[in-house]
Amino acid sequence: MKKEGHPDYHTITVVMTDGSTYETRSTYGKEGDKLTLDIDPRIHPAWTGGNQHLVDRGGRVSRFKDKFKGFVS
Repeated sequence: MKKEGHPDYHTITVVMTDGSTYETRSTYGKEGDKLTLDIDPRIHPAWTGGNQHLVDRGGRVSRFKDKFKGFVS
């Protein structure tokens, strides 16, 4: 295996927003670096899937359905 073809994969410490930490392996930074998170993935909707809904602003969904109502799948 070529050594120069692979990134340096090492142990870093991840610091969560509540101050808790854990160690993981990553290509981020150097061995022993700390990655401090600004957003907590345990509660943020981007990771948890919370509060998602479809809003038909300006009738876009209705216009799409009207435009393609004659097509059969």
